Amino acid sequence: MKNIKVPALARVEGEGGLYIGLKNGKAVEIRLDIYEPPRFFEGFLRDRYLQEVPDITARICGICPVAYQMSAVYALENALGVKISPQVRALRRLMYCGEYIESHALHIYMLQAPDLLGKESVLEVAAEAPDVVKTALRLKKIGNELLKAIGGRSVHPVNVCVGGFYSWPDAKAIKALLPDMEWGLNAAIDTVKLALTLPYPDLEIDYEFVALHHTEEYGVIEGDVLSSNGRKLSISEYENSYIEEHVRHSNALHSRTVDNNTYLVGPLARLNLNHEQLMPRAKNSLQEFGIRLPVKNPYKSLIARSIELVHFYEEAIQLIKEYKPSGPAHLELKLKAGEGSGATEAPRGLLYHRYKIDARGMVQFAKITPPTAQNLPRIEADLFKLTPKIVSLPEAEATLIAEHLVRSYDPCISCATHFLKLKIAEK
Repeated sequence: MKNIKVPALARVEGEGGLYIGLKNGKAVEIRLDIYEPPRFFEGFLRDRYLQEVPDITARICGICPVAYQMSAVYALENALGVKISPQVRALRRLMYCGEYIESHALHIYMLQAPDLLGKESVLEVAAEAPDVVKTALRLKKIGNELLKAIGGRSVHPVNVCVGGFYSWPDAKAIKALLPDMEWGLNAAIDTVKLALTLPYPDLEIDYEFVALHHTEEYGVIEGDVLSSNGRKLSISEYENSYIEEHVRHSNALHSRTVDNNTYLVGPLARLNLNHEQLMPRAKNSLQEFGIRLPVKNPYKSLIARSIELVHFYEEAIQLIKEYKPSGPAHLELKLKAGEGSGATEAPRGLLYHRYKIDARGMVQFAKITPPTAQNLPRIEADLFKLTPKIVSLPEAEATLIAEHLVRSYDPCISCATHFLKLKIAEK
């Protein structure tokens, strides 16, 4: 019997464990044991007025609250038949730019890069390369400042409502961010250069990539649910092809296709499916630095995030320059009973919501499918690919390599419950 134990996986949101069962030196069972307790948000939302939903769902995650707000408001607006104005839509995309900037800067520099550099944490990186960490912190701070300017605060913004925003953000305050945004765009391009110099483990996976796709812009809000296997669905058809199931070892649901296949959502899926819609300088970065698509190495999701960092700084600059608030910031809602679904692309991947409301606008049913729950079966499958490379290694080294792979997905376990003690057992 061989056991390897790790107290907890660091630098991910939430808690869980990894069990690897071996027979004759080969992995026969791998489980991501999610033991963080269920959070019951779908239950909390019942009998709540629809305008409470964006503020409640934002509390699901402190890193990507905007994603939970946006998927919720689109679903509820679809239930009411509401069509938002182009100005509100543009401001929603700008707010989403802020979330991608702060989340991607955090993951690239502080969560995954230390793994690839063989460092215990970003503090070790800071001791050797303080200027790099200062750049990372400034990149992230700019995203937070943008969220604060639009949403009232950077964590759990309070200005989002069904039908638009409670009030237009001050145009002067928004445009004052332009110099920092221009600096951030150049720093993001330097981040791509840095990302390409990092040592990535050799692991290629033949994924089914799934992401929102929009013909006129990089898929973040609205569009169709596109699969690299050719499946293309409207958002309202999502549950016809992607199903959730309980598994004994996890408090998080696991998602599969109706064909019982695992699939991958997140930056690799978005970049491989949507690179034609990247902003010009982000698209130029692909060509200038010789990045060939599709990228199938899960560790290289860091490269995909760096390209997206360029894209979202670039798009933010454009949207800020165009920002001229006029007219109502939100629509007056005409309440009626209905059902609607919505999906947006959180930094970690596709995030789906569906609600039923009554004639008073009170929520009668809520369903939330976060990106990490969709990726969990795929992470377990990838660990099967990795295990032959680590089973003969010392405990500490095997554990570290397994953690690195899981962290490369940037899993948000707290969001998914609905991770890491590693245990390898020879049967």
